[in-house]
Amino acid sequence: MAMNVGIIGLGIMGGAFAKNLIEAGLNVTGYDIVADNVEALVALGGTGAKSPKAAVDDAEVVITSLPSEAAFSQVVHGANSLLSANKDGLIVIETSTLPIEAKTEARDTLGKGGTILLDCPISGTGAQAVNRDLVVYGSGDEDAFNTCSPVFEGIARSNYYVGEFGNGSRMKYVANLLVHIHNVASAEALVLGMKAGLNPEMIYNVIKDGAGNSRIFELRGPMMVADNYDEATMKMDVWQKDIGVITEFAAAMDCPTPLFSTSTDFYRAAMSQGLGKMDTAAVCRILEQFADHKR
Repeated sequence: MAMNVGIIGLGIMGGAFAKNLIEAGLNVTGYDIVADNVEALVALGGTGAKSPKAAVDDAEVVITSLPSEAAFSQVVHGANSLLSANKDGLIVIETSTLPIEAKTEARDTLGKGGTILLDCPISGTGAQAVNRDLVVYGSGDEDAFNTCSPVFEGIARSNYYVGEFGNGSRMKYVANLLVHIHNVASAEALVLGMKAGLNPEMIYNVIKDGAGNSRIFELRGPMMVADNYDEATMKMDVWQKDIGVITEFAAAMDCPTPLFSTSTDFYRAAMSQGLGKMDTAAVCRILEQFADHKR
């Protein structure tokens, strides 16, 4: 019998999870505050729900994919929430990038009713999610993690159990620090090449085949080449949340992150210029302004 999976949060990532799980033969029920996202799920063959509680009533496993700590808190504690479902044996796969303290509080609160919360952030962009080209960093109850194998296999190309609850988030902070830096580094390299008179598409094709390549260069380079950031795989304004979480995490351990800190200025400059709804690759446009380069 196919596993019943609930999904709370059907945005760029959650919507891709739903599509791939349905294609893998799992039964999916989903909830989102945006009605269009729920309708898109129904069009794919899933079932729409009118609340977080309704999304998990028939589920064995539920995925939460949410944009902020406030949204997560509402899903856990608000009206018709996971807490109100009080479902013994339910496993919640929490995939968002949030402070560990917020997830720990939710784990402890939901655990009183028998619900198991796993900390399982995802490495990859929205574009990668569509193609199931993601990696899961799973932490928490290992038996529950193993139970979720059909879900992980449905949404990702690989998954790792990294230990005690919270290690998934710690691993994600490390990964996103690199994403943050590689994105700006990719833009900086392209701008240098373009200002030197090289064709941007040629720069992209040549660099991605050599030692200077990165997955972020491969994924975000085409947007930078086209100077088109409207089809966001990670919106600039949403990324500000990740910046804040990683900054606080590093500060709490007195660990210097000089490249991360320097790169942050370019994302903030993009926000100041109204690029919040564009993909984070739009830092290339900021670096072109710094270099006084006009295409």
